[in-house]
Amino acid sequence: MLEALIPQLGDHTAESLGGGDICRAYRIETATGRYFAKTPLRADPYLFAAEEWGLRALAAVVPGLTPHVIRVDADWLVLEWVEEAPPSQPAARELGHCLAQLHAAPQQAFGVGPEHARIGSLPMPSGRYDRWPQMYAALRLEPLVDGDLPNCRAVVESLRDEPEWAGPPEPASLLHGDLWSGNVLWTDDAPVLADPACHVGHRETDLAMLALFGTPHLADIIAAYQEVYPLAPGWQDRVGLHQLWPLLVHHRLIAGGYGQRAEQIAREYVR
Repeated sequence: MLEALIPQLGDHTAESLGGGDICRAYRIETATGRYFAKTPLRADPYLFAAEEWGLRALAAVVPGLTPHVIRVDADWLVLEWVEEAPPSQPAARELGHCLAQLHAAPQQAFGVGPEHARIGSLPMPSGRYDRWPQMYAALRLEPLVDGDLPNCRAVVESLRDEPEWAGPPEPASLLHGDLWSGNVLWTDDAPVLADPACHVGHRETDLAMLALFGTPHLADIIAAYQEVYPLAPGWQDRVGLHQLWPLLVHHRLIAGGYGQRAEQIAREYVR
């Protein structure tokens, strides 16, 4: 099957890479270059279409922020190969500048995203909202909150009334949407972002996700970001609020205590 994957590139070899529980990944070598390819472990006709939408949307605002798309269909996504390097302070600062540029680009409404979007293997609903708290409650938290998470449920209900702890009104921003450290590909220049769950939301969500699992040189990323597009006062107090969504995603996909962590964070906002 790999032999027919990118026939326009001629003869090639493929090396299997370590992957997750959603896709199988390969490094493809040809006479003209290297490519990254992946195929889903379970059929999902929308998975790669949504990812391509995000890759192209992010690159349209900040050229070079994502790998160039070579080919996409229901079975394969082929991207240019990114040659990685150790994380560095200069690259972190460049990432901060790029994220600020991305988030500052005007958007029409919160909740806009590709049709049949995904976060991991879960559906990621889209819609159109004028205010972020209502969008975050309806599209990101409520679909993931079950009966065993009463504090998270209370946050959902409170957000509908735009509580003060949700922060001041912000313009809508185009987000990577799944910006944990594993999706930052460090290079000698500007880091490249992979595997987006791209949608229009609140810019603090991307930054909170960078902090969730520990990103190298995070302080430098934030400092450089602040130089271009300063964050609203009190943003540090809202990091947990923005982390509730990825924690609930992990609760649904993995369990392993993520639900309890989300409940502990949610309690701080509704007690």
